[in-house]
Parts: sequence; C-alpha cells; structure tokens
Amino acid sequence: MWDAEVADQLEVLDVGFPEVESMSGAEARAAVAARRVPVTNPDDVAGAEDVDIPAPHGSVRARVYQPHRAGGVAGSRPVVVFFHGGGFVFCDLESHDAFCRAMTRATEAIVVSVDYRRAPEHRAPAAAEDALTATMWAMENAADLGGDPSRVVTMGDSAGGNLAAVVCLMARDAGGPLPAAQVLIYPVIDPSCDSDSARAYRTGYFNTLAAMKWYWQQYLPEDGVLPVPTAHIAPLTAATLVGLPPAVVVTAGLDPLASEGRHYAQALRGDGVAVLHREYGGLFHGFLTILPLRAAEAARELLWHDLAGLLRSTTENRGEIA
Repeated sequence: MWDAEVADQLEVLDVGFPEVESMSGAEARAAVAARRVPVTNPDDVAGAEDVDIPAPHGSVRARVYQPHRAGGVAGSRPVVVFFHGGGFVFCDLESHDAFCRAMTRATEAIVVSVDYRRAPEHRAPAAAEDALTATMWAMENAADLGGDPSRVVTMGDSAGGNLAAVVCLMARDAGGPLPAAQVLIYPVIDPSCDSDSARAYRTGYFNTLAAMKWYWQQYLPEDGVLPVPTAHIAPLTAATLVGLPPAVVVTAGLDPLASEGRHYAQALRGDGVAVLHREYGGLFHGFLTILPLRAAEAARELLWHDLAGLLRSTTENRGEIA
C-alpha cells in the first residue's frame, strides 16, 4: 500500500505548512502562495479563459476550462462549477489550476473555477453569494459555453465543499433552478469544530483543529454569530435537506473534518437525497488535489467515475447513484 508515501507527505506538509492561525489573512495568503508548485499539465485542456461574471458588487472572476473534443458532443457536455478550498481565506484560481485541468481532461466536462471573495476582508455570506452568482451564470450560459444547462454540477474541496453545498441550499430556498448534482470533497460543514474526528486528529495530519477554528473566525462576522439563514453558512443547521440535488461526498479518515462530512452525508440521505459517500481511511485532508501523490490517483479516478454516474442518475429521474 501507500502508507510510507502518505507518512512522508504528511511530514513534509506538517513541517512546511505555515501556522496560519498566527497570521493575518493577507500574511496567510502570501505564505501559502509562496509554496505553490508550477503547473505541469497545461495541455490537459483545449483552452482556458478568464471571465468576469456580473455581480451586485461588481463582478466575480472565474476561469473556464474547455475539454479537448476527442469524445462527446459539444452542447451535451456537463458543466462543473468548482470552488477551491483554502479556509475561505487563501488559495485562488492558480492554486487549483492543475487539478481543474486534470478534471477537465478526465471527465470531458467544461469546468468553471470560481475566484470568490475571501475572508476576512469579505466575511460571510460574501463567498456563498459569489458562489451562487457564478453557478446561476453557468446554468444560464451553459449552452454558449458548449455545455448542457441541465447538467451543471457544483463541486468544491474543503471550504469550497461548503460553498458547493450551500449553493444548492440557497438555490432551493430561492425556488430554483437547482444544480443537477453536488460533489463535496472533505467539506467544511460545522463551525463548532467539536466532533470526534476534530478531537482525534487535532494535530499531526496537515489540517489542524487550531487552523479550522481560525478559518471560521475569519469567515464569520466579527461577533461570531451565524448570519441568517444560518444554513447558507453551516449546512447542518438547515431545517430540512429535502429537495436538494444528489450528492457525492468524499471524506478522508485522517482529517479533523471527517466527522462533519459523514454527518452531512447521513443527513442528506435521511432526508431522501441520493448520496454516494466515499471515505479514504488512510488519507488526509487535501490529498485529492496533490497530483503527484500516487496514493490519490485511484481516488481521483473513482471520483471521475462517480461524477459520471451522478450525472447519469440525474438524467434518469435522479434515482440512486450508479
């Protein structure tokens, strides 16, 4: 197995990743950006174009990745609206560029990566509002992008997983239209940061409990009170999850966030939402977007397969995920 590789990667991450909880938002952003590695897969896509999506506050920047046309038919391709992780504070279009290129190639989907406003300069619900704006734009413009308006999916990792989930709640609460599906990769769900996994993996596994508390402190209003409706920030506070799109939920066993991802998958299923939950017991927060990590290769391939099955199930009356 990949135990030695995972242990070595965790050691590198634990030693090298900055203690963001001791920094300002701007300092954390700069420290994380300094660790960025060059993109080695630019040719995974036919093209990538930065666009400005109109928004009430001006615009939301996004990057649209177009797949090579080897398979599929233009106009029938799914559209994945992707929200990067980074604790609502750091990361951007560049940090997840290689992952989005790899996803575009593997799925032959059009990928719209969203550069939402970040905390603490822009606190909740700013990121969620930008995520919804970008998703509605993708649904309205899917055909012009070469995609299928009925197959627009929200996806995100970590804090982006939160946004992918809350966009679906926001769209449902506004009366629709809804994304066809949601893909939540080790999502940030619960601001209490008080779960079994948060306590068990509080330190030593890259993502720390101290950092998670700090991320929420940056994102929430300065008084720490959740804006109303609270479910548009903390999805598990929703009175009901009935009517949400089918979901794929990915959790990592060695992650402070594992419990809340599990709980959200269970809550979705309990309210009648079709859910496929994949847990990777020996892996850690952030593993899927580390492209050189061999231990993540099979998980990524399975994610691409699950995404295809998810879209297939939405076409077939949103039944159980294949």
